[in-house]
Amino acid sequence: MSRITIVYPRWPKIPEQTEFHLPPHGPVCLAAAVPEKYELKFVDEHVDDLEIKKDTDLVLLSMMLTCQLPRGLELARKYREIGVPVIAGGIAAMLHADEVEVGVDAIFLGEVEDGRLDQALADFEQGKLKKRYDFFHDFPPIGTIGPARRDVLNREKYVYRGVPMVDLVHASRGCKFNCFPCATAYLGGRQFRPRPIERVVEEIAAIDNNRLFLVDNSLAQDKDWLLDLFRALTPLKKKWVCHPILDDPEVLRAAADAGCWYVYQAVFDTSDVIRERVGRLKDHGIGVEAAVLLGPDNQDVDYIKKLVDFLLEIDVEMSEFSILTPFPHTPVTAQFEKQGRILHKDWSRYTTAEVTFMPKNMTPDELQEMYHYAWDTFYRDMPRSLRMARLFEKVVRREMEDGTYKTPVRLTSRRRQWQEGGTVGT
Repeated sequence: MSRITIVYPRWPKIPEQTEFHLPPHGPVCLAAAVPEKYELKFVDEHVDDLEIKKDTDLVLLSMMLTCQLPRGLELARKYREIGVPVIAGGIAAMLHADEVEVGVDAIFLGEVEDGRLDQALADFEQGKLKKRYDFFHDFPPIGTIGPARRDVLNREKYVYRGVPMVDLVHASRGCKFNCFPCATAYLGGRQFRPRPIERVVEEIAAIDNNRLFLVDNSLAQDKDWLLDLFRALTPLKKKWVCHPILDDPEVLRAAADAGCWYVYQAVFDTSDVIRERVGRLKDHGIGVEAAVLLGPDNQDVDYIKKLVDFLLEIDVEMSEFSILTPFPHTPVTAQFEKQGRILHKDWSRYTTAEVTFMPKNMTPDELQEMYHYAWDTFYRDMPRSLRMARLFEKVVRREMEDGTYKTPVRLTSRRRQWQEGGTVGT
């Protein structure tokens, strides 16, 4: 029996964010596509120790973020030096395909389900790996996408202060929108691809965790499908967070009934449109974490200061500030490349916490200063821990009402030491 190790490389963490680690989604979807005949192991470098040694026959290198790339290619080099072949895949591999390809034995582009990964594994068994397996936009039938394989996770490592972290799950793929800082349209296509609702419900019901993160690119693409999904999820009594939901009273009510806990809501201006959208979410008992992009061409120093004041005024529970970053294959990157505004391509610094382009109405130093200003000012009077506690208070209250509340995990001294000494996570 051949041994396969899925490796998820560490990346530079953003110090402004809370110290916790979410169980990754890409690797567990990949694990589900590995045939059962293989002995499978998963290593998440954020929580697991990784020793480079010849205790595996093949490494599947799963990379999600651009800033994972340097570490991923370093690991690939080390494994190949001891004779272990490496196949790389994931979002970052797709965004940087030509660069990644030269550093691995094979690169897999696209989605792995419906036997697509089997082709690469069969070639590996025969010693005939091709350099590139290209299924880019050759999407598998959406009905063939089954549940992720979460049993490969080291569950006790995904706990923060006694609270198990949310499990990630998706009900759809693809996105019909083409937002200027986003590569989703390039990666997953402009077509909304919803999974059969009964398959989604089956997967979510089987997850031994009451709190989830629906990682769909957008829950604002098809009203009828959303209503059907939320109604089907309601009896499960799960509590979940997600990216933006369609701003429709009927949809919001259904989402709240289905257990929506809070939403990552893009806040890009100080308009009444945003104020009212946030208000409607809060009126339905749904918390709001503002996702705020700093550095677009319409912003200057004063604009960012007003934006932070606005967030405090509308009383969003949390805010996450990110610097606009020109990731490959996004509309904004195409524009910046034509204008010669990209400062460098040191991928380890493409974390959204550093300025990597020339802003229009600020200097790079001013934008960097405003990034720190935004984090410091928003959390000055109420720190992140207290704001997060407000969100947890809401979900705990709802769980107590419907009888699904579970007592937080009691940490052993060893696990408590790990929690207190762990690295910063996202």
